[in-house]
Amino acid sequence: MQWYELFDKEREPSENQVNEYVDSPLWGKLNDYLKQTYNIKPKLAYSGCAMDKGMWKGWNIKYKKSGKSLCTLYPKQGYILALIPIGVREMNEAELLMPLCTDYTKELFKRSGGQTGKSLAFEVQDENVLHDMKNLIEIRVKTK
Repeated sequence: MQWYELFDKEREPSENQVNEYVDSPLWGKLNDYLKQTYNIKPKLAYSGCAMDKGMWKGWNIKYKKSGKSLCTLYPKQGYILALIPIGVREMNEAELLMPLCTDYTKELFKRSGGQTGKSLAFEVQDENVLHDMKNLIEIRVKTK
């Protein structure tokens, strides 16, 4: 059953329900990393977007720091779909990081486009991609 079918707009999922649905250790690692590294709380939000066969529809988890979006996480069964924006100011640093990234991230970066930056939609299914994501998020908001 799809995430958006389990929890409609009027039925907000609990943190435990999200964890059970995703059922991936990478989910916990990413959430813990974002909370601890940036000292922020995730915010649940509902998206009614039906684009891409419901890929973006349903409850998602947003992480923001100082008004800047770090990433938005979309629960999927067995993995995480994570959207990371790369603004114009971060583009040069992101391009310099690409040779150190996985082939998956390089291809994703190459295919993503936009006039004012990029939005990278990661399917996080292994530690190496998770590492790439952390590095890109670090470009958006530096840790202390």
